[in-house]
Amino acid sequence: MTIRNWFKFFVIAMLIGGGVTAVASLFIRWNFFQPYLVAGEFGEFIAAFTWMILLGFTMSVIAQAGFFAYLTLHQIGVGVFKTLTLWNWVQLLLIIIVLVDLVIFRFAPDAKSVGDWLFYIGLLVFLVGAAIATAIKKVNMTGKKHVLISAIFFMIVITSLEWIIALMGRQDNINMYVALLLFPLVAVNAYQLLMLPKYNEKSEQDRKKLEERRKARKQTAQQS
Repeated sequence: MTIRNWFKFFVIAMLIGGGVTAVASLFIRWNFFQPYLVAGEFGEFIAAFTWMILLGFTMSVIAQAGFFAYLTLHQIGVGVFKTLTLWNWVQLLLIIIVLVDLVIFRFAPDAKSVGDWLFYIGLLVFLVGAAIATAIKKVNMTGKKHVLISAIFFMIVITSLEWIIALMGRQDNINMYVALLLFPLVAVNAYQLLMLPKYNEKSEQDRKKLEERRKARKQTAQQS
């Protein structure tokens, strides 16, 4: 990927992270914003809203780091297990392990009531549903069925690792952040997974155009 296209990729991912977090915070943390509006403290409201955007930017950077780490892991996995089929079975096993880990070791210790379980299971259903939907879209875009497991693996396992920052928290309002931080991670990771090939293709086209311009300038210089 060229520097220019990487910068576009990076900025759009940042905007998605910031925008999704800001919008989600208005619903998830409305009790935090409402007193400022009721009191007419619009400056405080804007400051709090801006902080949510910055939080989204931070989660976007984490998601991008996780994505490029996964690209390396994927290449290593294929190299170690020799075939993509075997690597897909390993990824499938890891998906199951991570989902079990989320339920037993992350959700269960903090789930004190039926409402808590519904909250956590709802987030898990959202994560898995978004992963499957993104993976299906990826298959449709590429026409390659073997990418289904890899896409689901990235969207569930890598997102869960990035999400662990919130899941390991123990503050009184941690559940709000557990929910809030999941949405930008899922959104940014889905964007990265689906759009990276287009940026790579655009970069290849840009390189070809640059090479053609260089050849044209060289020919012009030779003729003159």
